[in-house]
Amino acid sequence: MTPHFDQLVAEAESVSVDGWEFSWLDGRATEQRPSWGYQRLLGERLAGAGAALDIQTGGGEVLAGAGPLPPLMVATESWPPNVDKATRLLHPKGAVVVSDPDEPPLPFGDEAFDLVSSRHPVTVWWDEIARVLRPGGRYFSQQVGPASVFELVEYFLGPQPQEVRRGRHPDDAVAAAAAAGLEVVDLRSEKLRTEFHDIGAVIYFLRKVIWMVPGFTVHQYRDRLRELHERIEREGPFVANTARFLIEARKPGR
Repeated sequence: MTPHFDQLVAEAESVSVDGWEFSWLDGRATEQRPSWGYQRLLGERLAGAGAALDIQTGGGEVLAGAGPLPPLMVATESWPPNVDKATRLLHPKGAVVVSDPDEPPLPFGDEAFDLVSSRHPVTVWWDEIARVLRPGGRYFSQQVGPASVFELVEYFLGPQPQEVRRGRHPDDAVAAAAAAGLEVVDLRSEKLRTEFHDIGAVIYFLRKVIWMVPGFTVHQYRDRLRELHERIEREGPFVANTARFLIEARKPGR
């Protein structure tokens, strides 16, 4: 068993985690997708926009696949490898990629965009979103909900306090949007199933989604990883529940 474990670990440690697509996990992990189809809905909104901003675009994969982009399309990203990847992917489609630290203020003037979007933002600066939206403009986002994949998180970190488990609750997003002067016009949430079929998939996921187990390294968690590898070999895939919610908010006016 040890050589198999070591081989999976070495492979998952060496693969690049740049960008925001997960094709390396094909056949190794599965994640149930929300029923609403974020990318398709984003494409419908981009088709009606004159100026749009995609915040925390990652490697630009979701935006690039959403369909034709509006005449003015800007994307922001903070991680340098992703900035480079998004630039190569989005520039040929007419989008400008701006390196931004994901902290306020956004590097744009007031009322610059009629659509602001973001898929799985780490943080949401609601006041800044409201500032850069034109009257009548909309913020459209799919976000990670509370206690998402916490079966995996708590396997490594132990039981988390209730305030941590409740983080990213849709109700809090609605309240924050209202406090920024935005009106929520759509809110949907779903609990979904995620399966990890080998320990390499777990390592890759935790290396890529760095906020799940902060500071994760194979060296630090090697014993727990070996135990989980043996459990998967013995019992089958490790199952976790994923939380997602869709929120759309409108800036009053027009």
